[in-house]
Amino acid sequence: MLILAIDTALDACSAGVLDTRAARIIAHESLAMRRGHAEALMPLVSRVMKVSGVGFADLARIAVTTGPGSFTGLRVGLSAARGIGLAAQKPVVGLTTLAAYTAPKVAVDSDSPVLAAIDARHGQVYFQFVDGEGAMLVAPRIAPLAEAIAAAPPDVAPCLVGNAAAVLAERWPADRTPPATVEAEPAPDVAWVAWLGAAVRPETAPPRPTYLRAPDAVPRATRAAS
Repeated sequence: MLILAIDTALDACSAGVLDTRAARIIAHESLAMRRGHAEALMPLVSRVMKVSGVGFADLARIAVTTGPGSFTGLRVGLSAARGIGLAAQKPVVGLTTLAAYTAPKVAVDSDSPVLAAIDARHGQVYFQFVDGEGAMLVAPRIAPLAEAIAAAPPDVAPCLVGNAAAVLAERWPADRTPPATVEAEPAPDVAWVAWLGAAVRPETAPPRPTYLRAPDAVPRATRAAS
């Protein structure tokens, strides 16, 4: 199975092509950025596809991150993935950024639970908590930092992942078992977006935004009516 994966939800613009039969990413590129995803994404996808030697018609599906993350950024990725899927007549699947952060730890370490956290600003994080085998312990939500930390029992040493992992580690109470590891990557590895995209069923993983909260910007007409 050949899968094109796209991620623009956080501080990177990334794409990669996975060949599941060869069990490897055959081409990928990631650019660190907070803005400008709309201008960078399609040229990046074109370069990745050219390096891979794969045509859009050869793809089995397209996988894309759905958030939580930047409202503008994740919509760029979703729009591009849907457009490519429509043009190539291929299914498009959506995966959360929290799942993409969690996946590599679950794949290699089944002993420690994983707390994935993404900066939501204003002292809050988007987070989820899973056991070492990936079973959901706390479903994705937005919450204050203290609530995210409290999701892990005091005597458990979780793996902290996500772009807010370092912030959680800094706030970790001294009377709790310290985290087993802290991996504060600015964006998930697009390879894991691809692997998750290969594992899901299109009917259960639609490419729809995962916001977890309303946008900060409120349309003018809505403000006037309130």
